[in-house]
Amino acid sequence: MSELLADHTTLRLGGPADRLFTHTDPAHWADLARGLPTPPFILGGGSNTLADDAGHPGTAVRMATRGITFRRHGNNIVEVTVQAGEPLADLVAHCVHEGLSGVEYLGGIPGTAGAAPVQNTGAYGQQISDTLAHLTVYDWQQRTITELQPGQCAFGYRTSTFKTRPGRWTILQLTLHLTRAHRAAPVTNPHLADALGTRPGARPPLGEAAAGVLADRCRRGLSLPDTGPDARQAGSVFLNPPLTHAQAHLVRTAGGPVYRDDFGTLRTSAGWLLQLTHHHPGKRITPGIRCSTRRTLTLTVQGATSAAFTAALQTLARQVREATTIHLHPEPVRPPATSTVNGAPTR
Repeated sequence: MSELLADHTTLRLGGPADRLFTHTDPAHWADLARGLPTPPFILGGGSNTLADDAGHPGTAVRMATRGITFRRHGNNIVEVTVQAGEPLADLVAHCVHEGLSGVEYLGGIPGTAGAAPVQNTGAYGQQISDTLAHLTVYDWQQRTITELQPGQCAFGYRTSTFKTRPGRWTILQLTLHLTRAHRAAPVTNPHLADALGTRPGARPPLGEAAAGVLADRCRRGLSLPDTGPDARQAGSVFLNPPLTHAQAHLVRTAGGPVYRDDFGTLRTSAGWLLQLTHHHPGKRITPGIRCSTRRTLTLTVQGATSAAFTAALQTLARQVREATTIHLHPEPVRPPATSTVNGAPTR
């Protein structure tokens, strides 16, 4: 009997894949890929995946390779190479323990290191592309393992070429250049500055900054609990949407936040938009689907289906669009419906 995708996603939704492999040994990737006629759907930790109830009519590969190596690259620079299946949270913890700055504000984010470049994972003003030196990838067109430089990845706000060109590459490992330092990178996020009891621009001790991020994520419901009513979730269900100048004026007039992302685009908070349309933590959206007990932007599942979860997302997006003209874009990734599928890993 085929394995259920529900057993490999944090929403615990999804039917069987036609074939599902677990990849653990980096040395065996070429053999695995050679036996696949089309790119598989790549699963990371499954924390950003919304699989269909009917399952996936193709091959899925769960990326479970582990390992982190450190190599001196200069006076204060250390080259860190991490396998794609390594949990991102473990990578951050290891780097902080080694006294390396550059990813300390990414602590507590669920998912794998290999999935981080796909959506250019970021938090508190820091993103994975900031310190990325290069990626080792499998090119499905050329059928070879090669390297990609950051400039080839088209990084943007929660996007990259791995999202816009699905099926071209599978990420096998990341190489980062981190700085040996006792203090964290400058705090640029005002909320984080308040949470750490410091000011924007300050550089708190590295360990204290990393611990403060974890505490703040837990306090705000941004962590993935193992048990309880919020355990079945996929984190934030919508990206913070881009705004026209007219929409930005509307948001400001209503007392909402407007900011420019690291790439210069005006955006607002998707969570604030849901609150504007009368949603709140714990609110029932549809049968079996609720906002989490801690935050509006996370939906939790209690006995519902993937179809019901999708319908809840559509309902929320429609309500926001009708109230504000702003379009919300879902963040969870869906396995493609055909056997020609995404070669980029999901969280």
